Amino acid sequence: MRLPQSFTRHLSVFFLHFLITGALLVFCSGPLHAFSTVPELARSPSLLRFGNVDVGQTETLMVTLTNGGQSNVTVSDVNISDPAFATPNLSLPLIVPAGQSVEVSISFTPATTGWTPGIIKFLSNASNSSLAVQAGGTGVDSQAVTVKPSSLAFGQVPVGGNSSLPLVLTNARTWNITISGIQITGAGFSISGPTFPLTLSRGQSLALTVNYTPQSAGLTGGSVLVSGPGLCIPLAGTGTTGGMGQLSISPASLNYSNVPVGTTDTLPITVSATGASVTVSSASSSSSQFVLTGASFPLTIASGQSMSFGVAFTPQSSGTVSGSLSLSSTASNAQATEPLTGVGTQTAYTVGLSWNPSSAAVGYNVYRSTSSTGSYSKINSALDNNTAYADSTVAAGNTYYYAATSVNSSGTESSLSTPVQVAVP
Repeated sequence: MRLPQSFTRHLSVFFLHFLITGALLVFCSGPLHAFSTVPELARSPSLLRFGNVDVGQTETLMVTLTNGGQSNVTVSDVNISDPAFATPNLSLPLIVPAGQSVEVSISFTPATTGWTPGIIKFLSNASNSSLAVQAGGTGVDSQAVTVKPSSLAFGQVPVGGNSSLPLVLTNARTWNITISGIQITGAGFSISGPTFPLTLSRGQSLALTVNYTPQSAGLTGGSVLVSGPGLCIPLAGTGTTGGMGQLSISPASLNYSNVPVGTTDTLPITVSATGASVTVSSASSSSSQFVLTGASFPLTIASGQSMSFGVAFTPQSSGTVSGSLSLSSTASNAQATEPLTGVGTQTAYTVGLSWNPSSAAVGYNVYRSTSSTGSYSKINSALDNNTAYADSTVAAGNTYYYAATSVNSSGTESSLSTPVQVAVP
């Protein structure tokens, strides 16, 4: 006996529905199991923007490879699409431990002018076995805006602490250059300065401050991208959890005695770091007569190590001068200060003058000027009965002009004699 047609259709639909549901369950369970055992590799940033780089010069940025899985990832090879890009100092195979990150340096060395795109592929045993990082930079003959320093290295900074370094942009063209904005990348980096857009005229400079406040331990890379001139300034800093270092300066103070005005005397100082590495970002002197020599900032002093520099004293006048030298750093004593004292001495000079006597004179006056065409002032307080005079009020390095007059018994004074020139060494 044949079944009714309507019943047959109902049974077919039910059976197909069961098969489809079962297939979906089997398909979903497989990938879920594979995802839990094979780690995936991530990169940050996904795009490296090098900006404008002089042809033949090298700029280096960093990319962070992060292993989010529970087993190590081994990077076995790197494929680079253009020879202008490279991975300097990368040793393969590279192990990225489970749950951790590794910084990899990528360099750009343009061989010609113009835009150069590139792709850097990291090949590994991760689930995404080929991880690509896009890169791009522009080769130029010369920079429209120069930057000092060309890169910033903050050294070791305690997690939660802060370190600041200066950055100066200068217009190298004969025409105005507009900076439309500044973009900073990298965890923990920030920048402070004027608002944008702004225009730099010929030779004009712009001072900025880059700050680094590490949020976690380890090396961190970043960059400052200056829109308009297309500059890229690499940044690097290392967060530490071992505590902050201490900076000390020896001797406890510097004392300069009897330094002739206009000459320079230099004394040594030793700067030491203890407890942890310390990065010194800058030095400042309370008096222009004291100057730190032999130092280039920023500089990092490893824990237990020292560096020696000089402090020069150039007195501008006689007498005692007091001042101080301050070093700004990442140490717990962020401002280490060195007291300074110096004594400037002035060599005493005396100009001896003499002249022929006048028969009708009962005395003489002496006049002085600092210019051959200038006005003369009398320098003797009372009528000089002699034909000689000693001027002890002169200063080193100056030239003076002297003339004398004679005075008769009725008080009549003659005109100035022919001036004589005297240069005091």
